Formats: sequence, C-alpha cells, structure tokens
Amino acid sequence: MRALKIIRNSVEFVKDIILVIMVSLVILPFIAIKTYIPTGSMIPTININDHMFVSNIPFYYRNPKREEIIVFRYGRNNLVKRVIGLPGETIDMKDGKVYIDGKELNESEYIRFPDTTYPQAVSFPYTVPEGHYFVMGDNRENSADSRSFGAVSRDVIFALGGYRVYPFNNIGVVD
Repeated sequence: MRALKIIRNSVEFVKDIILVIMVSLVILPFIAIKTYIPTGSMIPTININDHMFVSNIPFYYRNPKREEIIVFRYGRNNLVKRVIGLPGETIDMKDGKVYIDGKELNESEYIRFPDTTYPQAVSFPYTVPEGHYFVMGDNRENSADSRSFGAVSRDVIFALGGYRVYPFNNIGVVD
C-alpha cells in the first residue's frame, strides 16, 4: 500500500512538473522574451554579455515613451536602444548634445558623443515620421542607432525595458 501511494505521488509530481513546463513554453513567449546583449552600445545601463528578460505585454496596449528602453527587429537582429524622439518631434544634434524641438535633452548619465558623421546618417534637424521613433544607444559614441539607420517603425518594436538576469552580481530592473 505504501509503495503504491509513493508511486501515485511521484506520478502526480511529474504531471505537475510537465504542466508547469508546458505552460511556461506556451505562455512565457507572450509575456517575456530573453535577450542577450553582445555589444557595448547601451553602456553604462546595459553591459556587454548581459542577459535580460524583456516584457512585450506593454506594447499590446500602448506606445513607447521617451527614455524607455525598447527592443526591436532590425534585419535579422533584435536591437536594444533608448527612445529619444517621438513621432512628429524634431531632433537636432549640436556639440555632442541632443535637442528635441529646440530643447536640450538632459543626458548626464549617458556617454557623450563627438560630432561625427555616421555612415548613411540622417540629416539634422530631423523630424521623426508618424508611427516611428528616434532611438539611440546610451553609449552615444559607440552605437549604431537612428543616427545611422533612421527612425524605427512602431511595427518592429516588440518589447520594453527589462530585467537583467545575468551576470548574477548585477541582477535587477534595467531602465
């Protein structure tokens, strides 16, 4: 009798584990996506080799906001950048500073960039088209972003912010 009870409990436990795994595989992709950061374009906020879970739930019901970190598809890659300009705003860059509709953007926590000509750069001042967002990496000096490939369509943005899960000594919300 006792052996039969142990077997039943073990079978129930295995069923529960399988159910949890199946639910995770089916539901998790609709809630969060794991992403890996291979470059230094988001330093100091996100470092090279960081691993994060990003949430795609907010983008089912709202648009990105200024200074939010987003994930979007660019070609076959997923890129992580910060929203700088919103649809209809005019972006300008002078002396390593970003201006939105003539007002300087407070960027004290980001790595400044020199006035540089980027390959295929957009011309400044640049007005962000409707349905698009101007994005930049936090490491302004070392980031391929809207300065080089233009504004990002809302249609390719699929996730927001994130929660760093690796390295273990730096786990936490990324914003």
